Amino acid sequence: MKKGCPYGTHRVIEPKGVLPQPALKIDNDMEIYDNEILIDVQTLNVDSASFTQIKEQANGDIEEIKKIMKGIVAHRGKHQNPVTGSGGMLIGTVEKIGPALEGKTDLKVGDKIATLVSLSLTPLHIDEIKEVRVEKDQVDIVGKAILFESGIYAVLPSDMPENLVLSILDVAGAPAQTAKLVKPSDTVVMIGGTGKAGMLCLYEAKKRAGVTGKVIAVDINDEALKRVKDANLADITIKANAQDAVEMMQKIGEATDGKMADIVINIVNVPNTEMSSILITKDEGTVYFFSMATSFTKAALGAEGVGKDVTMVMGNGYTKGHAEITLDIMRESKELRKIFTDLYA
Repeated sequence: MKKGCPYGTHRVIEPKGVLPQPALKIDNDMEIYDNEILIDVQTLNVDSASFTQIKEQANGDIEEIKKIMKGIVAHRGKHQNPVTGSGGMLIGTVEKIGPALEGKTDLKVGDKIATLVSLSLTPLHIDEIKEVRVEKDQVDIVGKAILFESGIYAVLPSDMPENLVLSILDVAGAPAQTAKLVKPSDTVVMIGGTGKAGMLCLYEAKKRAGVTGKVIAVDINDEALKRVKDANLADITIKANAQDAVEMMQKIGEATDGKMADIVINIVNVPNTEMSSILITKDEGTVYFFSMATSFTKAALGAEGVGKDVTMVMGNGYTKGHAEITLDIMRESKELRKIFTDLYA
């Protein structure tokens, strides 16, 4: 059996010398190396920015969505959207474990797992796309995937539906990072606060900011904002277009008496929201860009251009304990669990 690199560099076809995530093409042959895990894939959960772009490209046509997704995998060996650069995650059953991993993993053949690494670096082979659930960003397939030695995962818990677990673990890094960033008495603005990541982050922000803090949810969708308000996930809800930086600055200024936010968390799935995030953050505050539609160039040069001294944190899909924190939110909050079950499970 062939020996592999823990980070999967042995799978990179082009360009040589890079890791699988930034690679343009990787080897998706499903014969495993000695340190890989073969997964029989059940469902792909495509990240929101990527799936939104694919739906727009396909004009909402299901068969065209299937064609685009299969084309991406055929060309790249992984599901990495060439426009957004992002992927998603999957659930499936462990089919085979390389011998070099003996004693290094607690997994066994037959375990059902959710991968906690992006599809943008995961070798994937799709035989068939069985169902596309457009409103949930989920796609059921017949296919296989490879998890590298360095790849992280979560064994699916028995107390939650599988599709619910998949939908929340895909964004687990966001609420876990929120828990680290938000302090008591902070004013927190959640841009895109009504989606999966947004609602989880709102819950954590409310918990961490406490009764002396203020949590504001911003979105463009009236129905989604009402859902957040009814669940008491935010102290204030504001309807605004995050791509309109002036409108955002005015509305958040009104809501905070001109003080702006200590922490701004951006979780939208559309581009050109960097300046809104920066302008509504007070000097020496923090902007957390979890959105995969974020442009580092626009954020960095934009902050400089308006003379804003803010700390900008680029979203990391992984932080220690992120899966446990996110699953615990579902166990703690009956209201949020019902919302997620109705919308995503």
